[in-house]
Amino acid sequence: MRQSAPHADRPRGYGPPAVELAVDHRVEVRPPWPFRLRLQGSLDAVQRVRGQVLVRALEIDGAPAVVRVRQLARDRVLFGAQADARDVAEEAIARMRFATGVDDDLRPFHDRFRHDALIGAAVRANPYVRIRRRPDPFEVLVAAITEQLIELERAAAIQRRIIASLMPRCPDTGLRAFPGPKAVAGLASARLQSFDLSAGRALAMVKAAREVAAGRVDLWASDHERGWRRLRAIPGIGPWTIEMLALYGQGRHDQIPAADLGYLKRVGRLLTGEPYARATEDEVREVFAPYAPWAGLAGAYFLTVPRPAGTRWSASAARRAA
Repeated sequence: MRQSAPHADRPRGYGPPAVELAVDHRVEVRPPWPFRLRLQGSLDAVQRVRGQVLVRALEIDGAPAVVRVRQLARDRVLFGAQADARDVAEEAIARMRFATGVDDDLRPFHDRFRHDALIGAAVRANPYVRIRRRPDPFEVLVAAITEQLIELERAAAIQRRIIASLMPRCPDTGLRAFPGPKAVAGLASARLQSFDLSAGRALAMVKAAREVAAGRVDLWASDHERGWRRLRAIPGIGPWTIEMLALYGQGRHDQIPAADLGYLKRVGRLLTGEPYARATEDEVREVFAPYAPWAGLAGAYFLTVPRPAGTRWSASAARRAA
């Protein structure tokens, strides 16, 4: 174990990890289902790829950590975390294991749907599809609020401004960790508006962060629905935001963000045969209801399935296919 060298002129733990972060903890994981590490950075700049290594900065209850992930072989994935304490490093690795989905056993899904009329061919062709989650559900909540009804690139720019305003940069990786709820709760809504966030969404973000920071909403609790109900009481947070939180932040494969434009367009085309048709949210949920409790993962596969123009399915046909 390396000992940390104090530097009063830098935030705690944000010096070069080889010098300042005392613990270098590594865990090798054998995935229970075919796994392929997705080497892709993030638009909000908290994650990047260096060679064959995925690098992510995290903050665990105020303590910084840097996690690196590399796939050594088809059935071996190495996670390494550097932090000031062993428990912080272990938690950082646990969160990245969740984010990558390396521990997900998807055999029940594949056994059930590999011959499905709608997604079966895609399921058989690509066993590596996983939900690309985030290591902290609060990140998903903030991201979903910024992404409401605007293009992804603009939302990502807003997220980068929020992160840069609150978090120091790691001089070793150049990354910033995503801020926690207490930091976001301390922002004035006017400050968030200066980052190009609308007034309503800025207020919703601050209120949501305060609920989480105060412990009134526990995003880590096993009773997700209780937290969802409290968040839904905040103006500006609707079903889509909660479904995004559930699927991408809490590992709920049974949830699908039905109001997502990609689903509205593709389900509309599926049901009508018209290339520019759009479904309703209820129609999207009806199409994916037969895939319970795997609607979210079925949706991810559905988005990879090409549907020829003029093909028309009824919702009842979708139910029969599943």
